[in-house]
Amino acid sequence: MNFYEHTIIARQDISPSQLKQVESKYKKIIESNDGNLLKTENWGLMNLSYLIKKNKKGNYIHFKIEGNGKTISELEKNEKIDKNLLRYLTIKVKKIDLKTNYFEKSSDDKFDKDIKREQA
Repeated sequence: MNFYEHTIIARQDISPSQLKQVESKYKKIIESNDGNLLKTENWGLMNLSYLIKKNKKGNYIHFKIEGNGKTISELEKNEKIDKNLLRYLTIKVKKIDLKTNYFEKSSDDKFDKDIKREQA
């Protein structure tokens, strides 16, 4: 079994309930194709670098998966025809870091903003 990091970008105008449905749909696809979902991270609504299908923002969902090529091919086959998705990306990795959440809001962000206000 190999390790993969898989990110999908959903349209900015879908509702939170539709976003949960998209997330659960792909979780089921992973698990039904001999994959093991190790971690799911919802990164939220973020700006895109350029317009994609007339969207300036996208909802990012990141999956950390243990599986095989069949799992990934089935996942990507379903994502190609999904109208709610803008983009997807799969990367094969040697090890998966389950501890670090790179887009998590922390109290350090608030501290940094307070320091910048004081300096201005």
